[in-house]
Amino acid sequence: MSEEIKKNNYSADSIQALEGMEHVRMRPSMYIGDVGVRGLHHLVYEVVDNSIDEAMGGHCDAISVAINEDGSVTVEDNGRGIPVDLHKKEGVSALEVVMTKIGAGGKFDKDSYKVSGGLHGVGVSVVNALSVHMKSTVFREGKIYEQEYERGKSLYPVKQIGETDKRGTRQTFFPDDTIFTQTTEFSYDTLSARMRELSFLNKGITITFTDKREVDEKGEFKSEVFHSDEGLKEYIRYLDGNREPIVSHVISMDNDKGEIPVEVALIYNTSYTENIFSYVNNINTHEGGTHLQGFRSGLTRTLKKYADASGLLDKLKFEIAGDDFREGLTAIISVKVSEPQFEGQTKTKLGNREVVSPVSQAVGEMLENYLEENPNDAKLIIQKVILAAQARHAAKKAREMVQRKTVMGGGGLPGKLSDCSEQDPARCEVYLVEGDSAGGTAKQGRDRNFQAILPLRGKILNVEKAMHHKVFENEEIRNIFTALGVTVGTAEDSKALNLEKLRYHKVIIMCDADVDGSHISTLILTFFFRFMKELIEEGHVYIAAPPLYLVKKGNKKEYAWNDVQRDQANERMGGSANIQRYKGLGEMNAEQLWETTMDPNFRTLRQVNIDSLAEADQVFSMLMGDEVPPRREFIEKNAVYANIDA
Repeated sequence: MSEEIKKNNYSADSIQALEGMEHVRMRPSMYIGDVGVRGLHHLVYEVVDNSIDEAMGGHCDAISVAINEDGSVTVEDNGRGIPVDLHKKEGVSALEVVMTKIGAGGKFDKDSYKVSGGLHGVGVSVVNALSVHMKSTVFREGKIYEQEYERGKSLYPVKQIGETDKRGTRQTFFPDDTIFTQTTEFSYDTLSARMRELSFLNKGITITFTDKREVDEKGEFKSEVFHSDEGLKEYIRYLDGNREPIVSHVISMDNDKGEIPVEVALIYNTSYTENIFSYVNNINTHEGGTHLQGFRSGLTRTLKKYADASGLLDKLKFEIAGDDFREGLTAIISVKVSEPQFEGQTKTKLGNREVVSPVSQAVGEMLENYLEENPNDAKLIIQKVILAAQARHAAKKAREMVQRKTVMGGGGLPGKLSDCSEQDPARCEVYLVEGDSAGGTAKQGRDRNFQAILPLRGKILNVEKAMHHKVFENEEIRNIFTALGVTVGTAEDSKALNLEKLRYHKVIIMCDADVDGSHISTLILTFFFRFMKELIEEGHVYIAAPPLYLVKKGNKKEYAWNDVQRDQANERMGGSANIQRYKGLGEMNAEQLWETTMDPNFRTLRQVNIDSLAEADQVFSMLMGDEVPPRREFIEKNAVYANIDA
């Protein structure tokens, strides 16, 4: 059989059942990571991955994803359709094998898929097992086939229900609320970000995303269409839209001729941050790996060689470091690997050693050509590298100052910090409080055993627009480093954070519930994202939720966190209640602050997490950068109580 015929002969024989799925419902976290918000959304990604696999094989160019009115999700593509003929080994339809056997699917048959997405190949069967109900509809060879399931078990054999001119697969599933006890409600923003990401990573595909839970004034569902003709080049322009570039256009290459297809796009900007996003088979490898190693090697080697030959480094009194070549760099690396090996804490670090050389070589050739053809841009890049090196030396001195002041027993703590008596970091929490007045109230209202208070004076430095040494020289930021007990920068990695020294496992941002308070919270979050990202990734950062109103009538009182709760409280009290609007934390006394915002038994804390590093980077650069129009548009779209002046 020829290679071309084998490639397109997608039948029941292509489906391989690897093992049973008895433990999926008993141990769901082993398959999808967790049963919280992240695991819930992973269900959608697994189903969409099947459609993307069809697209990567050249069999599909349109995918639709919809959150239905009842909270279920439907994913449909125009691919070949899952085979429905009899599976010889299992004795049932191949569709039923795919849907009810863990690890079964065409992606394990190398003749059907050269590469595929999906982290561990657990596939749609796990989604089925963790759904209270699921329906598969296949449009294949002029006919429509259907099968339904409850908690992973088929309700009836695959049956033909009609004829059709279309082809593809449609999957609809309801997450099981006995598994996902925290929530079964899908986030539009989370899914939208992933669909946008997939459209950039797979150019030419059209992904339509619709939320049927929300209807606008025209009676139309909330919907977005994602399509990219240029792939990573467009992705770079999207991510860097709020930064000022220093080169004329995006530097990119797409090499799909070798055993390991490599696609790279990058640009240099005037910022002081490095933003590199890496993907393997559409999987965002947060922890990097061998493809990132190859990229950095190719970039550093090529730029260093050019800089040495240019003579621009002759007057520099110290060596250029690898970090210097990446300051102000936004880059995306996407590779396709037939059998990826993942490692690291979250299994998102690529371990295939054979990937390093092809990526390094491809990046080196791309940059060599660009630098030769664009000498003015080349000079600007090298000048940026030199400035980065000079700033790095200044930042090193400033960092050393922070490290000298970092806790050495009790003597190194900031004077403003009111520490707690508990010594176990896992039981300790620190409140970063806006202003000395609110800080004083918080000190009086806290539980001194496990709650520490660090007042911050005014608005901290906007690190998005500051050179690194200015960040480490800032007193408020130095106090945060010192209070937390962590330092940034090691001999191996100047950006590494020593989380093992963290003194509090809950870091709680507590600011006024107004526009200024939100701005201060965003400034602190920007600092954490750029300089202490591990703190967020490990789940240590929280935002406190102080109430907006106190509703009182006689001896009755209720707190309200929004206008609806305020009106409901007023109605419960028979109307005409006295309503106090808290303009800031300082207006509460210690008892009120404790019972509403600090008491673990009654408070509300919002844990900060990162669904998508690329989306988070884009939002922070937009909110805290220099470009005003996109920030204004974002605020007008998302603000709850902001009044925007011209």
